[in-house]
Amino acid sequence: MSALRPGSGALSSPGRRFGSWRCWWWWWWVLVVGVAVGSGDPWMSAEACPSSCSCSSTRISCVDPERGINAFPVLQTEAEMENITDIYIANQSSFSSISDKDLHYYKNLRNLTVTNSRLTYVSKLAFQNNFKLQYLNLKDNNLSSLSWRIFKHLNISYLILSGNPLHCSCENMWIKLWLGEEADIQELRCIEDGGARKLLSRLTLPNCEVPTATLTPSNLTKMEGENMELLCTTSGVPSPELFWDMIRVAYYEIATSGQTSKLQLFNLSSTDHNSKISCTAENIVGDKESSVVLNILFPPKITKLSDAIPDHHWCIPFSVTGNPKPTFKWSQNGKPVKEGQYIFTRIHDYAEREYHGCLQLDSPTHINNGRYKLEVANPYGTDEKEVDAHFMHMPSDATDPEPYYYADQTTDTPPPNQREDRVAVYVVVGIAAVAFTGFLVMLIILKFGGNSKFGIKGCVLFHNIPVEVVSH
Repeated sequence: MSALRPGSGALSSPGRRFGSWRCWWWWWWVLVVGVAVGSGDPWMSAEACPSSCSCSSTRISCVDPERGINAFPVLQTEAEMENITDIYIANQSSFSSISDKDLHYYKNLRNLTVTNSRLTYVSKLAFQNNFKLQYLNLKDNNLSSLSWRIFKHLNISYLILSGNPLHCSCENMWIKLWLGEEADIQELRCIEDGGARKLLSRLTLPNCEVPTATLTPSNLTKMEGENMELLCTTSGVPSPELFWDMIRVAYYEIATSGQTSKLQLFNLSSTDHNSKISCTAENIVGDKESSVVLNILFPPKITKLSDAIPDHHWCIPFSVTGNPKPTFKWSQNGKPVKEGQYIFTRIHDYAEREYHGCLQLDSPTHINNGRYKLEVANPYGTDEKEVDAHFMHMPSDATDPEPYYYADQTTDTPPPNQREDRVAVYVVVGIAAVAFTGFLVMLIILKFGGNSKFGIKGCVLFHNIPVEVVSH
């Protein structure tokens, strides 16, 4: 193989030089497009992205102060906005607020930065649809106060607020409590009434504290059909508001007087079991919740008993409600089912006051066909249901009343059929050993018979085939 040498003309002609550059440009364009597509983050078309911003499929950046914006960009379709995970806005002198609708369609937003702008107001519902928001940078803006209720439903990992003219007021006390040591790391300061700037971590104010809430009684165990009364007592400065939160509870009344509220529950039912009841106190500093879980005692009820299904093992599925947990007893054709290694009750799941499971049968035969009855019981009642189960057709010569695998497994004596099987195995092995030995003897005779001192020559066993031919 010859190498290219200077002056060989391989790269020197103008036509070839032009073709080479054209080739290089083509490959460069392929590389750029490939990187863009392969990265999964292609840039949007100019029509989809506002002219004052730059956009990719997951990010929006607006940093040009000359072609400024006064609100969050709105892309052409909701799907494009749902794909956005990062928004970066900086140097926007007309950007002053975040309303409750600005970020409505950015449901997958994780990182938001609005910095060095004129942001003065953030609505309490600004991030109501942004449950995935984790990073919020509002540095160097014009915020004087910020409510904790904005972030109540979020799991914010990073909140940056330095460079804002925050007031040293009770409304901003939650920032000190929430950030902790991070407030000093950011050198976060607030402005006192006289205009002096003070480290937020050293802010102390009279009559400004997180409220408390106490719910009594703490143990709520009642029978189905009974009534119940709960008291919630709150305290705090400023005086907190009190809220009850109940899930699934149908019949109740609330009476509030000052810092105490009474909740009355009527005709409790099994559907109220495991329901959470909470009392929450809120003021401008923060909130405090106290909660209990209802424990309703009620008799068991079989809500489902279905036909047997094959699933690894055969299964007769059922669903049962009851508190406390009921006992399970099965019978087949009126006779109790003795549970053990091959037949047993198995609970797969417990959810929404129901036990879901099955009677599991390992390799059932015609002996197990029949009508099965499930009986459940706890101290408050019983319930039963029946279902027909068919696993195998009856064989024509069925004389054995039970399959051998239900026999007593504690004895060392094998069943009669197993002993007969062992004798048959020994006979077969013995015949095979005799045949193999005879075969080896025959090979030895054929190989060495021609030179034997016994003078065996001329043929092999019963065939008229010369020994010399066989030995060859």
